[in-house]
Amino acid sequence: QVQLVESGGGLVQAGGSLRLSCAASGSIFSINVMAWFRQAPGKQRELVAAITSGGSTTYKGSVKGRFTVSRDNAKNTVYLQMNSLKPEDTAVYYCNAGIKRTLLADFEEYWGQGTQVTVSS
Repeated sequence: QVQLVESGGGLVQAGGSLRLSCAASGSIFSINVMAWFRQAPGKQRELVAAITSGGSTTYKGSVKGRFTVSRDNAKNTVYLQMNSLKPEDTAVYYCNAGIKRTLLADFEEYWGQGTQVTVSS
C-alpha cells in the first residue's frame, strides 16, 4: 500500500507565503516524477509544478518566479514553496507521484487527499 500525505495548507493574505509538503510512504521501490496540481471551484485540475528524480522542474506559467518545487529523495517528500500568493491561487492542492513498488513493477500514479489553500485579498 502506498500513501501520499500532504500538509501545510491554510489561509493567508495576499502577498503572503505558504509551504506545502507531501510525503510518500508504504511499499516504494522508486519514485520518478513528483508534482503538485490544484483545483479551484468550478475549474479543472491543473498542473502547478513538477520535479523529476534528477531535479529537473517545470512550472505553470502564472506561478513561475513565485513558486518553487523541491524534493528530498531520501525522505520520499516533495515540497512547494509558495511566495507572493494571490487570491487566484486559492484552490485545493494535490500531490501526485509516479511510484514503482517493486523492481519489476510498472510505475503507477498516486494522489494525495488534497490540502486547501485560501488567499484573501
